Amino acid sequence: MTKRLILLFSLIFAINVNAQDETNTFSLQEAIDFAIENNRTSKNAAHDIEAAKKQKWETTATGLPQISATIDYNNWLKQQVSLIPAEFFGGNPGEFAEVEFGTPQTMSATATVRQKIFDGSYIVGLQSAKVFLEISKNAKVKTDLEVRKSVINAYGNVLLAQESIKILERNISVLQKNLDETTKIYENGLEEEESVEQLQITLSSVQSNLNNTNRLEKLAYQMLNITLGIDVNSTTILTDNLETLAIQNMELDLLESNDDAQNTIDYKIAANDTRSKELLLKLEKSKALPTLDAFINGSYAGNGESFDFLKKEQKWFGSSLFGVSLNIPIFSSLGRSAATQRAKINLEKSKNDLLETEQKIKLQISQAKSDYQFSIEDYDNKKQNLDLAERIEQKNQTKFFEGIASSFELRQAQTQLYTSQQEYLQAMLDVINKKAELETVLNQTSNN
Repeated sequence: MTKRLILLFSLIFAINVNAQDETNTFSLQEAIDFAIENNRTSKNAAHDIEAAKKQKWETTATGLPQISATIDYNNWLKQQVSLIPAEFFGGNPGEFAEVEFGTPQTMSATATVRQKIFDGSYIVGLQSAKVFLEISKNAKVKTDLEVRKSVINAYGNVLLAQESIKILERNISVLQKNLDETTKIYENGLEEEESVEQLQITLSSVQSNLNNTNRLEKLAYQMLNITLGIDVNSTTILTDNLETLAIQNMELDLLESNDDAQNTIDYKIAANDTRSKELLLKLEKSKALPTLDAFINGSYAGNGESFDFLKKEQKWFGSSLFGVSLNIPIFSSLGRSAATQRAKINLEKSKNDLLETEQKIKLQISQAKSDYQFSIEDYDNKKQNLDLAERIEQKNQTKFFEGIASSFELRQAQTQLYTSQQEYLQAMLDVINKKAELETVLNQTSNN
């Protein structure tokens, strides 16, 4: 028994370890594809489409034949007494006889089939269900675009943190070497103590930035995992690098893409709202139309002094009924008219909102194109600045050890280099993110 328990616990432990050590490897495009399928928001949007399909059938089914059945059992604990003129039974005029009609117990079973023949609100309901399904599909497209953009941003933030750590570690290595050499020179009496202190200040600052960036890298990975729809603490490996992605995302042809706002998903969603308001107006108008329904039923009823309904000797009496019901609205004290006018007002508001949305989308496209173009230009600028900052820092480092430049000048050159390094990394990330924003506005996707 003890061996079995040990084996069982070992198996459970192994399963938990494997679950914790689950590793996922993604390129950026693989991460996007994975998130579209597994991101929780995207999955909910897919569920909304399925729910809309069910609601569409639910609405359709209300206009199809409806069959219902009832079984009733009644047992008079005390039967109702009716008064009948006594002269019917040979009694005196003006007197009444007390009579109990029927048997103490009755049972009946009825089946009814109902069918709508004409109902204006049903026709509008079918159209509304179709529009609702279209709204759900457009919402899924919008959600997938936003998830795609979120994955690109999160993926880029991880790469930014990784590249920052590499640069900071390299800077620390160079600074530590400079500090060691300067300390030896100072100990030989050939350098001032301030030079050592300046380098110590710079080294301490860079080490602090490295510690913070290491923490940010962990947070960036967790944010990416949440966006992907996996456990926040899962191990994730990224196969793309920041510079390669930045170069791949420089597509100037995208700046020449069509600016037609009506092709964007935001416009389609706004158009869906206008269509919904049109249907609400039709619904209010349809309430002034008559409705026509038909039904047919069949039933059997049994009577008895006691509960003998399950016996073969029980007699059952059948009946059947067919009927048509026509409901004609005549006067509602102008209530329907007010509701129709209100629906018209809401429709006009929706049309104005649609025009406003179109103009805002055009502005968003222009803004997104401008930002994307600037990010490409800024990337080139920051790359040149980084080259210059590296040369300046190298020259000042040489001058410092030759005794020509002061430690303060070296520190200024180093600080300028470190700033240029971070600006260059951020410029690469901006190219990737700004392209994603432009593609999201344009309702476009491309393989990264």
